Amino acid sequence: MKRIRGDNFNDRQSSAASARQAILERFRARPAPDDPAVIAQREARKALIEAREARAAERKAAKLEAERRAAEEKAAREEAERIAAIERAEQEAAEKARLMAEQKAARDARYAARKARKK
Repeated sequence: MKRIRGDNFNDRQSSAASARQAILERFRARPAPDDPAVIAQREARKALIEAREARAAERKAAKLEAERRAAEEKAAREEAERIAAIERAEQEAAEKARLMAEQKAARDARYAARKARKK
């Protein structure tokens, strides 16, 4: 694409110099560090950062509390499952003992009947 203006060296040099001058003027127009507007802006930024950090700390505390609560619930659930497993094992053992006692009683009855027939 062909330039409309700035085809020769002097035009390019003068446009570069004017650009440098504009940057320098913008730099000089900045407020000083002790300007009340700059101080107020710095304080506002500082307050924003502190508020952000406070919210982050609250979120972290809430997350830790939720994790603690979840761990407690999991431990309670596991304890209940363990107790239920122990109760099931006890019930199965009692049922097995009852069944064995019934089988022994039936076996003893058959043995006594066989002895009675022999006499």
